[in-house]
Amino acid sequence: MKKWILSILFFTVLTPSFAQSEVENLGANVNSIHSEIKPVISADGNILFFIVSNHPENTKQAEKGKSEDIWYSTKDEKGNWTKAIHAQYPLNQQNFNAVIWVSPDGNRIMIKGYYEDGKYQNRGISMCTKTASGWSTPKGQIIKDYDDLSVGKFANQLMTNDGKYIIFSFSETKDGEINTLYYSKLEKNDKWSKPKKLSDLFDDPKFNYMSPSLASDGVTLYFSSNRPGGLGNNDIWMSKRLDDSWKKWSDPVNLGPPVNTPKWDAYFAIDASGEYAYMSSSDKSIGKSDIVRIKLKESDKPNPVVLISGNVYNAKTKEPISADLVYETLPNNEEAGNALSSPIDGSYKIVLPYGNLYSFRAFAQNFISESANIDLTKVEAYQEIKRDLYLVPIEKGQTVRLNNIFFDFGKATLRAESYPELDRLVTIMKENSKMSIEMSGHTDNVGNEASNLKLSEERAQSVTQYLIAKGIKANRIMAKGYGKSKPVSTNDTEEGRQLNRRVEFTIM
Repeated sequence: MKKWILSILFFTVLTPSFAQSEVENLGANVNSIHSEIKPVISADGNILFFIVSNHPENTKQAEKGKSEDIWYSTKDEKGNWTKAIHAQYPLNQQNFNAVIWVSPDGNRIMIKGYYEDGKYQNRGISMCTKTASGWSTPKGQIIKDYDDLSVGKFANQLMTNDGKYIIFSFSETKDGEINTLYYSKLEKNDKWSKPKKLSDLFDDPKFNYMSPSLASDGVTLYFSSNRPGGLGNNDIWMSKRLDDSWKKWSDPVNLGPPVNTPKWDAYFAIDASGEYAYMSSSDKSIGKSDIVRIKLKESDKPNPVVLISGNVYNAKTKEPISADLVYETLPNNEEAGNALSSPIDGSYKIVLPYGNLYSFRAFAQNFISESANIDLTKVEAYQEIKRDLYLVPIEKGQTVRLNNIFFDFGKATLRAESYPELDRLVTIMKENSKMSIEMSGHTDNVGNEASNLKLSEERAQSVTQYLIAKGIKANRIMAKGYGKSKPVSTNDTEEGRQLNRRVEFTIM
């Protein structure tokens, strides 16, 4: 099988010429007398993974008295970093260890090393999933023809926050001095497409392109290179993806000081807010190198995104559920990414770039999901939003709200954005052939009562006719309009009235 390869890590060295306000050492809770290198920051900025070299608590030394293990620190309620913790098995094993990526929800982590059945096999990368008792055994990721392409000593990579792509660099010569940027797409399960070169902009036999880092917007790429125009040795550069082909990028821009120095700069990490970069520095360090953060200039920040967090609950019992999540763009129903909710408390996080109308939902066996939606077509500033998700057990008497059903104001004609939601209901009804439902329409109390009742009936009928047209027998669906008679919230506020204007179905 073709395996990913990850090799020896470099670290960034910053010089003392930068203003203290721009470069912040994370302090003794994170840093030690040893070398702290290659930071990886969670999307919400609250968990920091990094490597500590040759620490006495590290796992059995891997090679010639050297060791590299994963450590992590979290932010407390006051925003201070807590005492760093040495990650336990299976994240750290008897070889060089590192975190490559942590998902926005914090429930998946990609680590260095290729594993099968939990056992280390070779250089490469593997995925671990959070369980109620810790991390699962690592599962190796397979990329087509990777061994044929990776012939050099060095390779480094990252996963995009949507879980659909990996961007990586590797050297095409055995000396490993020249690296090129590539990308690969998830095909299914843990198998990835054959890597393709990202762009001619990042492929030059005279210059090194490595240490890729893609921001949460999925567009802004940071990388390290000694291409012309830098301050000295390798510098951090920025480029923007121009379309969905992954082949067209803007001309790279050097970030300049305080990010770059006359020395060797690489391994750039950034959270979803885009305010700070996390790097390693030997300037005024506690040990050989420390983790620092650097406030970015406005011109160097990625595009703003929205961080959505919440919990997944059983709608009947209100107990948290471990579930898969998917988020899609509407009306084309194209998957934009995936996530997991925690097996401990059902918590989840997803990052959504601006520019689309999104639906997002959790799903689990024997449950029907209540989808949520959010309109991010208008670009605004970075923000964090709380949205809980509910899964309704497939049982008689349970009611499911269809949140992603859209009508024009005062009309009953379905808009195209509604089709993905209704197609999922069609699938559920076909999989549960004995299930019959009442489809009900509801309004708020604004306007004429008779008109509201008529509109609610017409909307319930419109949804019913769509289901019938998709092959669901008419005798399995009863459509009814209730007008304003069954509110689920107050009609005294716009938010309450919006909740009352709904289409839902009840399992009969």
